Amino acid sequence: MKYNKSFIYVITLVATLGGLLFGYDTAVISGAEKSIQSFLIEPLGLTSFLHGITVSSALIGCIIGGALSGLVSSRFGRKKALIIAGILFLLSALGSGNPEFLFFEKGVPSLELLWMFNFYRIIGGVGVGLASAVCPMYIGEVAPAEIRGKLVSLNQFAIIFGMLVVYFVNWGIADGQTIEWINEVGWRRMFISEAIPASIFAILMFFMPETPRYLALQHKDDKALAILSKINGLEKAKEILNDIKSTVESSKANIFSYGKIVIIVGVLLSVFQQFVGINVALYYAPRIFESMGAAKDASMLQTIIMGLVNVIFTVVAIMTVDKWGRKPLLITGSIGMAIGMIAISTLAFFDVIGIATLVFIIIYTASFMMSWGPICWVLISEIYPNKIRSQAIAIAVAAQWAANFFISSTYPPMMEFSSGGTYLFYGIMSIISAIFVWKMVPETKGKTLEEMENIWKK
Repeated sequence: MKYNKSFIYVITLVATLGGLLFGYDTAVISGAEKSIQSFLIEPLGLTSFLHGITVSSALIGCIIGGALSGLVSSRFGRKKALIIAGILFLLSALGSGNPEFLFFEKGVPSLELLWMFNFYRIIGGVGVGLASAVCPMYIGEVAPAEIRGKLVSLNQFAIIFGMLVVYFVNWGIADGQTIEWINEVGWRRMFISEAIPASIFAILMFFMPETPRYLALQHKDDKALAILSKINGLEKAKEILNDIKSTVESSKANIFSYGKIVIIVGVLLSVFQQFVGINVALYYAPRIFESMGAAKDASMLQTIIMGLVNVIFTVVAIMTVDKWGRKPLLITGSIGMAIGMIAISTLAFFDVIGIATLVFIIIYTASFMMSWGPICWVLISEIYPNKIRSQAIAIAVAAQWAANFFISSTYPPMMEFSSGGTYLFYGIMSIISAIFVWKMVPETKGKTLEEMENIWKK
């Protein structure tokens, strides 16, 4: 089938800048957290609990942004929702880097200033929550069925790439500088650096089209047809628009119009993506490697190796998702993650530390990145019928951020109780995730978004 590839790829590339900012915003704290501890936490004699909340406060915003994404994207449209996300990223970057702005004396720590910093981080989190839901939705609603999996997977690549970029930006800012300078100036520049990609994203989104599915929902058929024609050609565009209109007019937008199973499948996809323990591996990687006996410099190097593995295996998913299908990739990934985590658990129980542990962590993360990392977002963007998509994605994404917060915050106490038991839990979750996909998740490869409606009607 012929379609306007250059037009589709330009739209996708701009939309995935939202994914890049998602990765950038969640990872920028990694370079700045020790400086924030010495500037705001220690001088005020605050607890490590408050330090932990400050480091993860953006996740609270992520849950809020994910939950609001359905309301924002259905009321203002997918395009305007992404512009709002871009503006929130920009405000968060400038505010987090200069939390004293207007109200406080520069460089003087206080409890009020700490809350102000957290407020700006939460604003960025709301942007992340919005972008994490609306970017895959926007791409999914524009992309032709034959290449939709590949294009939505590019969003996951952008998230991982954004994390990698900010690791290098943080390293570049701190390289060759004294600890005093980093604690006074450097951490501020790390946050403010995000203003550049945030501005570019918000400006470019102004020039992007609204999605034809959203326009059809608003009964703007002429505009929807114009965009579909530009992507698919006039004849195919008329056919797609008729399909969209039949689904738009067929029922009222009750969230349970198509039964509860479709909502449950989306929520469980989101929850399993977190319960397999991936964010523990990403957030705590240097700490995990140090606990295995690696020196501090070596642990940072091993983290970069993991980052490169993440990028390579996300590319594997992009290249294969539309050929092999969603289910085979997810089940293969679950098996690989189970092997990796159960092996790490066994090594931990026997107190064996060494290169084998690093190998199994790489097997685990590679398995995740070629499967659950990108494919979960692909499925969430395509399994829901047009009428309930924005509301249903909002529920799934809010569940995902809540699961992320739960798994990330329970990791330290679980490790204190039993490191082997902790990794065994993630391994068992990987096995259950494979059974869940095999039994409950429909294959969506090559199907139009309108054809998905018939699967749930059955």
